[in-house]
Amino acid sequence: MTTYADWAQAHPIAAAALTRILCTDATHHRGGSEALVQQRVRISVADQGAMAWRNNVGATPARCPDCNAPQVPIRFGLANDSSRLNKRIKSSDLIGCIPRTITPAMVGTTIGQFAAIECKRAGWKYTGTDREAGQAAWLALISRLGGFARFTTGEIEL
Repeated sequence: MTTYADWAQAHPIAAAALTRILCTDATHHRGGSEALVQQRVRISVADQGAMAWRNNVGATPARCPDCNAPQVPIRFGLANDSSRLNKRIKSSDLIGCIPRTITPAMVGTTIGQFAAIECKRAGWKYTGTDREAGQAAWLALISRLGGFARFTTGEIEL
């Protein structure tokens, strides 16, 4: 697997452009949006040899936009099987896989550890809103099952 550093060395012009987009003085002073934090986290995760993908969660409209006939919504995103479930548990912004070497009984074997990373804008603090509680419930579930699960406002150490 290629790290971000390897990619940047092979593609210096693209890496310089990406750096300008993600690291301008204005974004450092503003603290950055959640979208900017997500991109920084994805680069940080890749640079550590792992992968993370965006997990969009939602549902299609319940009525046809052309004829207004009722439809069964199509739900998408992890842990979004129903609106009732989605009120209690909210899967993370980024879902990933971290290569881990197992020891001692399985010396040398690498597994992929499931990762869930909930990105928040710079300066965010947990306040316990229903949404944050649902996100925390998802992270606690993943952690209990042996996964890597965190809230973050920036780069993350795997």
